[in-house]
Amino acid sequence: MEKPQSKPNNPNFSSGPCAKRPGWSLDALKGAMLGRSHRAGPLKAKLKEVIDLHKELLGIPSDYRVGIVPASDTGAFEMALWSMLGARGVDVFAWEAFSNDWLKDVTGQLKLPDVRTFEAPYGGIADLSQADPKRDAVFVWNGTTSGVRVPDGAWINAEREGLSFCDATSAVFAYDLPWDKLDVVTWSWQKVLGGEAAHGMLVLSPRAVARLESYKPDRPLPKIFRMTAKGKLNEALFEGATINTPSMLAVEDCLDALRWVKSVGGLQGTIQRTADNFAAFEAFVKKTDWIEFLAEKPEICSKTSVCLKITDAWFAGLADADKEPFIKAMVKILEKEGAAYDIAGYRDAPAGLRIWCGATVEKADVAALVPWIEWAFAKAKEDAQAQKAA
Repeated sequence: MEKPQSKPNNPNFSSGPCAKRPGWSLDALKGAMLGRSHRAGPLKAKLKEVIDLHKELLGIPSDYRVGIVPASDTGAFEMALWSMLGARGVDVFAWEAFSNDWLKDVTGQLKLPDVRTFEAPYGGIADLSQADPKRDAVFVWNGTTSGVRVPDGAWINAEREGLSFCDATSAVFAYDLPWDKLDVVTWSWQKVLGGEAAHGMLVLSPRAVARLESYKPDRPLPKIFRMTAKGKLNEALFEGATINTPSMLAVEDCLDALRWVKSVGGLQGTIQRTADNFAAFEAFVKKTDWIEFLAEKPEICSKTSVCLKITDAWFAGLADADKEPFIKAMVKILEKEGAAYDIAGYRDAPAGLRIWCGATVEKADVAALVPWIEWAFAKAKEDAQAQKAA
């Protein structure tokens, strides 16, 4: 197969940290206030602006609390699990790496006595219809490592007694989330916004706040997990007074990303950009007989972390131990050509590809990538067959 001539202008298709917004440069960070305390008025105002812009752009209800917390989405979700679970039974839905991590936390670390687990293999989704409105529910909205997402929020009971805990790290700004169905929501700046890592966002509904103020878990909580003081919510945490020291460079970068979101039409603009990017891959999959989405059904197929499996008969005939090296060889070819970086599937997922199609990626770059994937597959296959023949 002839090598393509046109390459993506931006070959960064990693699923985290993700591509910076189009046109980004270090000049975007010139307004960062460095070498000063994050407790000082002007710096605290910048942190509050990050919170306020998120609430405005995402349409988060005015009575929900929004805060900036340590340790990215992982830190945000962990502090919620450790602080609030145990007041009632818990249903955990797991179908890929991170939802499985939350399952391990709930059963192996917190060791809660009343846990029901609903699991599915990579490509599938757990049976959400089993959610009991009297129990807490723990799930991810978009499984970044499997390319499988929750199709909608219809399965969450509007009259639920339990809380819904949603890890939405690769979903926020890509889908229109039903905030009235969600009580605890977390994400990081490094996904759809294309921001920097290490900072997480935590959203609490009034019902989640009530849980924090009425339930004291029978376990020690480290400092970075504590959200209450004297039995009441620490409101300062949701006004820009972070638990630990944030990077003001990362804060400035996040503000730049949020202003870019505004410039492309807000949430509906980023949703559309993501959908357009995904459509380019959808067309590729439909016309190509050797590749398919890892997701088993269209309605659960992620539009951000697009995971692909190779269905070519030759590849299927390889031993499992040989499939991962083939993917690595294919990815190395693309990296060497400067056509795509970091698109191998997640290490625990079936051997395949994962391409980020979130809003900061340009549709033209996705379109330019497609022929390179075809070429890299043909070349890697030819090389592997020649090596075996030799």
